[in-house]
Amino acid sequence: MDETPLDLAHAAMEAGDDTARLRFYDRLVDAELFMLLASESSGDLIEPQTVLVESESYVLIFDLIDRLAEFKRSISPFAAMSGRAIINLLARQGIGIGLNLGVAPSSFLLPPSAVKWLSETLASRPEETAERLQELRPPQSVPPALLSALDAKLALATGLARGVYLAGVDYDHGRHGHLMAFVDARPGTEAALAQAVSEALIFSGAESAPIDVAFFAGADPIVARLDRVGLRLDFSEQKQAERRRSAPGMNPDQPPKLR
Repeated sequence: MDETPLDLAHAAMEAGDDTARLRFYDRLVDAELFMLLASESSGDLIEPQTVLVESESYVLIFDLIDRLAEFKRSISPFAAMSGRAIINLLARQGIGIGLNLGVAPSSFLLPPSAVKWLSETLASRPEETAERLQELRPPQSVPPALLSALDAKLALATGLARGVYLAGVDYDHGRHGHLMAFVDARPGTEAALAQAVSEALIFSGAESAPIDVAFFAGADPIVARLDRVGLRLDFSEQKQAERRRSAPGMNPDQPPKLR
């Protein structure tokens, strides 16, 4: 079986530093995962299969359905959910995550305290400010880890905007920094896109190099300036395949609840 993105991120974490650990958490948050259930779901109620490790409860999570089947060795009920949804669900219950236990190189225990920290991190929201742009310039000294994290987040947001640029920026009161400018963002997606940039900063370890986020219509004259000096990031509008909505946890508008 080929290595999965979580396998690779886990191996890098084992051999790396705090930045590699954050990248692993980022992959976990954005992955589609499979939670082993103790019984068939009832409506939006699910009962996860748990194990006790040193008096703390862990749910059993797998990044491939084949790995869940290998672990259980029988047909078993499961819920397909994003890592983000699982983390937010378990944090309220004080439960940890047992990832790919015994069936993959990314076998890993994420204790309840770490699940709570991740949930709190995901709950943080960017601050809104009102500043006047004075000058746009090419981006400079952007950490490669941050560019990689931004690419990964934008890949998950395919189709939410027509384009996106990263540029250096000077404001009228003397502050300098970088600007992530989304062009023709789909109405109602602004908060999600700003949150994606915020998470890229957090999980790349580049919080000391903040990036401002702005939204412009394609007809705005500033877009031509961004096209001249900014770095245009890959933000293909190719429509993503629709995910199945029948399994518990697959509809983000109706998250499951624990029994």
